[in-house]
Amino acid sequence: MAKIMIVDDTAFMRMMLREIITDSGFEVIAEAENGKEAVQFFRQYRPQLVTMDITMPEMDGIAALKEIKRMDPGAKIIICSAMGQKDRVVDAITSGAADFIVKPFQREKVLETLAKALK
Repeated sequence: MAKIMIVDDTAFMRMMLREIITDSGFEVIAEAENGKEAVQFFRQYRPQLVTMDITMPEMDGIAALKEIKRMDPGAKIIICSAMGQKDRVVDAITSGAADFIVKPFQREKVLETLAKALK
């Protein structure tokens, strides 16, 4: 069973993702609400996969992605973005993100993206 960390500054978004992920048999081992926490929790919990919001306080998702990739080049991170953040998504992918999902989340798309990243 894959161990996943959810990173989003919005409690509602974390809850939605947690529901989709746990209903599908995956385990959510940590949740962070900013990039700084994400880096700290990644080091602590070593999740197999991270879902990472882009726009967050303290440290945004792209900075956190780069930091985690420096720590563990094999880290699998899926960026979560709102429509209209195409340039930032491209930046995230070139910085090592495995894939991206767009908000509002569509259950099938989320699960498809997780499965692909975990292969």
